[in-house]
This record gives sequence, C-alpha cells and structure tokens, in this order.
Amino acid sequence: MKIKVCGITTVSQLQELDAMGVDYAGLIFYARSPRYVLSKLKSREVASLKMTTKKVGVFVNASEADITTQIELYHLDLVQLHGNETPAFCKHVSKLAKVIKVFRIDEGTNHIDWMIKPYHEVCDFFLFDHGSAGIYGGTGTKFNWDLLETAIIEKDFFLSGGIAPGDAEPIKEFSHPYFYGVDVNSKFETEPGIKNMEAVKEFVNLLQT
Repeated sequence: MKIKVCGITTVSQLQELDAMGVDYAGLIFYARSPRYVLSKLKSREVASLKMTTKKVGVFVNASEADITTQIELYHLDLVQLHGNETPAFCKHVSKLAKVIKVFRIDEGTNHIDWMIKPYHEVCDFFLFDHGSAGIYGGTGTKFNWDLLETAIIEKDFFLSGGIAPGDAEPIKEFSHPYFYGVDVNSKFETEPGIKNMEAVKEFVNLLQT
C-alpha cells in the first residue's frame, strides 16, 4: 500500500517524509489553500532535493501553462487535478507528467462508474475524496467507503478524505483490487501545512505491519 502525505510546506518535512519511506508528498498550488506552496517554498529549494519520495503538484482548475511552469520549476513527478478538469485536459497534461484525477464523493453520490468512465484512458491514477461539486480541496471528513467497494473501478486509486492517525486498521480492512494507496493531510497537522511527523511515522509503521 502506497502512502501520500499532502499539503507539505517545508523542506525539512519533505526530507523527513523521504527518510521514513513515504511514497508521495503533495505540494498544493491552489492560491485559496492555507497550504499554498508558492507562499511557503522556493522552487529552487524543492527542485534541488534528492528524494525517493515523489513530488505531486496539486492543482485546481489551473491552466496548462501554469501546470507546465510548476512542473519545470519544482521538478514535479506527478500532477493531481482537483477541480473540474475535462478528460481532454487530463490527456494533455498526461503528456507532461503522470496524472492523478480527483473525484469528490458525498452521501448523494450513486454513480461512481459513470463519473469516472471518461477518465479511464487519460489518467494514471484516481483519488476519491469527500466533497461535492463546487467544493475544492479536502473537507477533513470521510465518505462511505462501501461505495467504492461496489463500484467498477479498473484504475489504481488513492483513498482520501478525513483519514486520521487512528484509521490504520479500517484501511487495512478495506478491500478493492485497484486500491493503491492512502492520502492524508489535515488530520495529521499541528497547524495548516505543518505535519505532526511522529503521528505520520506511527501511521506509516502501522500500515506496513
């Protein structure tokens, strides 16, 4: 199971995630987020890091030009599209970097298969988060994971949405043939953009045992 820690805003925490074997670190390029990386980290500081952990740029309805610029400046390995990006847009971006497409799930969602089908051929990964149309970024709350267990999903995906330090066991019990990894953020923070690294480390160890 892969682990992605999103909303990183310091070089030292990027390095700590790399040292503990976290697979992906998310950098948020959405100006309305309190974890907006452009106001926190200089691109040269991130680009010069030698890490095994892959850097994921998180964008919300950004232009292809902006995404291209940040991929080059920050040496991003993947792009996470968290807005209303079309399949055609995802296909264009996939020529620049691997793409994670985010889908927002709430209590009224009952057509996941229909929602994701147009994106199967143009993205590398899916990510399912809690939320509804018009809400960008995580809400810090969970959705009903059973919706995914019964959906026809034939693409590796991340499980996200309000995952907390105490959720390691439920995650290990979650079953789907394309369940690829988990994405965590606000429940592991001491303040927006600053992670409780001891909590992250304990969570990683629990998932790996």
